[in-house]
Order: sequence, then C-alpha cells, then structure tokens
Amino acid sequence: MARVRLSVEERREELLRAAIEQIEARGVAAVRIADVAAALGVSNALVLYHFSTKEKLVAAAFTHAAEGDLARLRGLLGRRTSALRRLRAAVRWYAPTGQAKGWRLWIEGWAAALREPALRDVTRELDRQWKAALAEVIAEGVAAGEFQCPDPTTTALRLTALLDGLAVQLTSYPGAVSRARATEWVDEALARELGLSVEALTS
Repeated sequence: MARVRLSVEERREELLRAAIEQIEARGVAAVRIADVAAALGVSNALVLYHFSTKEKLVAAAFTHAAEGDLARLRGLLGRRTSALRRLRAAVRWYAPTGQAKGWRLWIEGWAAALREPALRDVTRELDRQWKAALAEVIAEGVAAGEFQCPDPTTTALRLTALLDGLAVQLTSYPGAVSRARATEWVDEALARELGLSVEALTS
C-alpha cells in the first residue's frame, strides 16, 4: 500500500513520536537513526534530512515530549475551579502513580543530559517551567485564603523533587515502593506543605 504523502510538519511529528517510542524501548545510548526509520518503514536518509544527526533528533524528541507534558499541565492548572483542586489534579497527574506517561523516557533523558548539553537544556527548561507553574497556582491559593504556604517557590521544588524521586523508585526498582504507599506519601507531603490535613486535601 502506498504511503500517504505528509506535509513537512506532519512528517516531523511522525518522526518525533517514533523517536520517543524507540528511546523509551531502547534507551538514548542504544537508539539509532535506523531504529526510528525502521519503525516507520522509511529510509535513514529521510530521518537525516529532517534532523541531520542522532543528537538533534533526540533533543527534538525530548522537546516534543516536554511540550506535550507542559500543554497538559497548563490544561489542568487552567481549569475554572479552586487553586487547591487544580494543584492536586496536577500533582496527582504528574506523580508516577498517576496517568502521566513517559517516566521511563524522562529518566533516560536525565541520565543522557549528564553528557549532552543540548538535552540538558531541554530537561532543565521543562523542570523550570513545571516548578514555576506549580509555584504560581500555590501562590494563587494562598492569595485566595485556601491554604497557607510561606514560600511557594521552595514548596514547588520540594514537591517535584519528591515526585521525581518516587518516579525513579517505581520505574527503576519495581516493588521497592507500592503505588498505594507512594500515593499516600504524595498526599501527605502536599497537605503538609499547604498547612492542611490529608482529609481536607482529599475531600
């Protein structure tokens, strides 16, 4: 069957989605241009036409994944409801026990970023935007009198550090921490940071 002719942007997105899948399956170090091409049934030359090197393809794939995650975060935090509900929804989604996909991808990204400056820039910017978005909604909740938090920026840092650490445990060491226990820890940490009881947080 003949392949449907795609626009440049459609082709790039197709290649980026395939790259993300291959990175999740094989890891950044092992993935090859040929793996991405084979997954789509296209030539290596086509992939290289769009990205020129594996390094540029990998950086673009992580950027694409980051943009998707940030768009989802903005959607959760932009809902017309209380700051507490928006914050809890975002934390629950981001947590490794939630519906967010791609923790294996981001753990791969963090490891590769130690050696790849371009990838380090991508992961650092994603991290910065996540923390800033959480700090902003926490500040909104404080201003509205929903909860107390003397330092939203530091609270956002502590929360994301906990979530990232739990993601490593749950993804890399299955069975080390149960999903139920991880969920309890996340709720307890969020309630403590906001000066609320767990019951008030989850009601």
